[in-house]
Amino acid sequence: MPRLIPFRLVAACALALVLFAAVAVSASAGPKKSPAMDPLVFLRVVGKGGKVLTEEGLTATTVAVKTSPKASCFGAGTAGSGKSVTIKGATALGALAQASKSTAALRPLLITDAFDFGLGICGVGSSKVSGKASWYLKVNHKGATVSGDAVKLKAGDEVLWDLAPSYPYPNELDLEAPDSADSGVPFQVRVVSYDEKGRAKPVAGAKIGGAASAVTGADGSATITLSPATTDYEVLSATHGKDIPAPAAPVYVCAASPCPVPSTK
Repeated sequence: MPRLIPFRLVAACALALVLFAAVAVSASAGPKKSPAMDPLVFLRVVGKGGKVLTEEGLTATTVAVKTSPKASCFGAGTAGSGKSVTIKGATALGALAQASKSTAALRPLLITDAFDFGLGICGVGSSKVSGKASWYLKVNHKGATVSGDAVKLKAGDEVLWDLAPSYPYPNELDLEAPDSADSGVPFQVRVVSYDEKGRAKPVAGAKIGGAASAVTGADGSATITLSPATTDYEVLSATHGKDIPAPAAPVYVCAASPCPVPSTK
């Protein structure tokens, strides 16, 4: 069975190849300056009920998106015009719009152009704003203070869109796990949560799901033991109350020790 390579690892490898190619072109072309490259970023979208709509790496660039008359979640007179708008450069909303072109779960995007300060978002796929809910944007674990089309991205940025049920926004979980583990040999994972300002703290009582289940202690850690499985990877998860669930953490499982480095081919 093909290996499930973590999207961050795939994106990092792709970025390295792009950088290598740019250096090679620069070296062969002499003193000419290389053109700016669009950054490779990591996008995660969590919809209604904590459902993960996508986790993917993509190259963020300028993108056109159509606004929607159905995007009226901000009140009377705030619906989109229905016109197409261009989101220039690498931005958080642009990355979402770009991903929606190839990821069905992100369609339709309900975006409004009714405001002077930037574009607003009411819906992503079947996850739509209602009541006190709103779309919460974080980049590198910090809450955004401007509209998503004004949040500029650089290579390696992690973008999170979450349909938060109300304000104050929930904390964001992250699961720290090794890339590989020997089957039958215990190892530790750790869960931390990030608040709106990007401050991290360990999470006690977080539930670890996957091939082996566990609950974290006061320091946010839990001990996991994986048995030989039918796939090369075991995908671990972490949840805790109303916090935004952690990204999937694939762990390469080795039947023999020591564990070899997983191939990206």
